[in-house]
Amino acid sequence: MKNVVILGSTGSIGTSALDVIRNLKHKYNVVALSANSQWKLLSEQVNEFKPENVSLADERCVELLRNNLSGNGVQILTGENSVREMVSGENVDIVLSAIVGGAGLPAAIEVVKNRKTLALANKEALVMAGGLIMPMAEEYGVSIIPVDSEHSAVLQALRAGRREEVKKIIITASGGPFRNHPEEKLSEVTKEEALNHPTWNMGNKITIDSATLMNKALEVIEAKWLFDLDATQIEVVIHPESIIHSLVEFCDGSVIAQMGLPDMKVPIQFALTYPDRVNGNVKSFNLAKLGTLNFHKPDMDKFPALRLGYEVVEKGGTMGATFNAANEIAVQAFLEDKIKFTDITRAVEYVMKEHNYIKDPTLQDIIDADEYARKETKICLS
Repeated sequence: MKNVVILGSTGSIGTSALDVIRNLKHKYNVVALSANSQWKLLSEQVNEFKPENVSLADERCVELLRNNLSGNGVQILTGENSVREMVSGENVDIVLSAIVGGAGLPAAIEVVKNRKTLALANKEALVMAGGLIMPMAEEYGVSIIPVDSEHSAVLQALRAGRREEVKKIIITASGGPFRNHPEEKLSEVTKEEALNHPTWNMGNKITIDSATLMNKALEVIEAKWLFDLDATQIEVVIHPESIIHSLVEFCDGSVIAQMGLPDMKVPIQFALTYPDRVNGNVKSFNLAKLGTLNFHKPDMDKFPALRLGYEVVEKGGTMGATFNAANEIAVQAFLEDKIKFTDITRAVEYVMKEHNYIKDPTLQDIIDADEYARKETKICLS
């Protein structure tokens, strides 16, 4: 029996993770759950999985949760130290971090410091501070297992050879809802259109990132840190069907692809059971029924976010934190109908150029860059 902590249990990844654990209930035990503000759903999860403790980031909802769980026996943690308390327990084996955005950075650092296996769905932590987290994980002997379908696919394909035999990796992208949309009309797209992803069912922020291809840019940066690659070893290809999740090309010309129906339960389960595989609760794969698979080169003029992602990979330093923070603020502004769709990437690029770049940052430098980018983005969008 392995004990699991799920950070962000009420989001799309968190709820899928709990669905996976339902299927693996005799092998995995949920000991702690955290959420942002969805106290009703968190209450339901507590009643079903009976964790030892829970935390809620939105303090306005804590009393509602407390009243709803009165007599349950679960410990309700609050405050900035709640995540540290949750992940530091001696009985904790795996922490799945599905916190959205830059807020996931402190949690990732706490998991590594406490020497727990980190199943990472929060790509922003590595985008911001991969240069600090990966060496720290190596020092503490901590495994970081990616939960993103693309990075999980790379990890699985890498098992076909040795790391020194890898020529490059190829990350696939669905292309989002505007793959065939005229470039000159992108500034006119609505929030509702941008939230209508053709393949995946995700939260609002990630769905908008997929529409701008910002999500793919974040994945390129994350891949650089996870697999110790440079920009020339990471390729992106548009694959609308989302059946091949990533590929690895080896030095002898062999290309190994990881394929499967677009269901996040597969990479989540692989992260929990790694390096083993067990029976899953997903639909079977039928190649004959799928028919044709399509691939296209991404248009970086139409979707400049991807170009910016490669720039972050090449420069490193505080560029990742700046890139991520500016995007988070710009996406929120778009969701609040304050800016146009194309203003998101324009704002990110402007703030990247304006910020005080530091090549070898400390954690405080990264935090400062994050704060600066958030303030500067709000100013330039006002």
